[in-house]
Amino acid sequence: MSEIILHHYPQSPVSEKVRVGLGLKGLAWRSVEIPRLPPKPDLVPLTGGYRRTPVMQIGADVYCDSLAILRELERRFPEPSFEPEGGLSWGLSRWTDGEFFDLCVKLVLGASLVDLPPEFAADRGRLYLGPDWNLEQVAAELPLIVAQVRAQFGWLDARLAGSPFLAGTRPGLADALGYYLIWFVRGRWSGGPELLAEFPSLKAWETRVDDIGHGTPAEMTAAEALDVARAADPSPPLADPTDPQSLAGRRVAVVPDVDGGDPEVTGLVHGCDRESIAIRHENPRIGHVSVHFPRVGYRVTLVEDT
Repeated sequence: MSEIILHHYPQSPVSEKVRVGLGLKGLAWRSVEIPRLPPKPDLVPLTGGYRRTPVMQIGADVYCDSLAILRELERRFPEPSFEPEGGLSWGLSRWTDGEFFDLCVKLVLGASLVDLPPEFAADRGRLYLGPDWNLEQVAAELPLIVAQVRAQFGWLDARLAGSPFLAGTRPGLADALGYYLIWFVRGRWSGGPELLAEFPSLKAWETRVDDIGHGTPAEMTAAEALDVARAADPSPPLADPTDPQSLAGRRVAVVPDVDGGDPEVTGLVHGCDRESIAIRHENPRIGHVSVHFPRVGYRVTLVEDT
């Protein structure tokens, strides 16, 4: 099996979620550091234009979005399970990666308004706040945002008062989904440590998750990762005869189902199932790859042939 390659950067909160997932599995992986802002000239040849972070590569298979990454890790490496005691962790991700994450982003961006480089503020403002983004308004609403974040941290703290981990006695995906938000707020907002000090059970759990680590990373250059893709072939296509959209073999465009200004990734469907869709992508630097996206949270539309 080809190595796991994670294209990420250290400050990325969503990357931290995946890094904790790699730690839960005890996996070795290669680390390729990518720019925080576009253009990302050594990443988009792999992704077909997808620009968010992180991206996982295994040979000539490229996984975009943390949901697709974590589900593929669970498929390839089922033990230890991300849900050792059962549960609804994948559904939980729709809260932690949706409204809760959006609030944490607003908190960090709004509190950092005077210190943000203009190009970073413009990029993240458009990506997370939409076409009419206004960081001054977000900063003015900061007390309301903190109040909402505080209440939701309290929900986690209440759960952890009677359990060492969010899903029970053993760590799992739920812990990665909660931990990265605490990591983000503590590390990127000056008021984070004071806010989190209110929650003793959350703090003790944070230490337990931090002790799990990130598995065993080893550095790799972007050029080496492109060489890996060029030398490999994509995995056999997935098949779903009951796909409601009947996408197999058709040309489609895939984009996050939010108005973040993301470019569409277009191509022929290499395969799909209930959880994911894979697009065939070709680039002269790497040849053919298969670019995988989750079905949940992404808009997939047919592209008319011209």
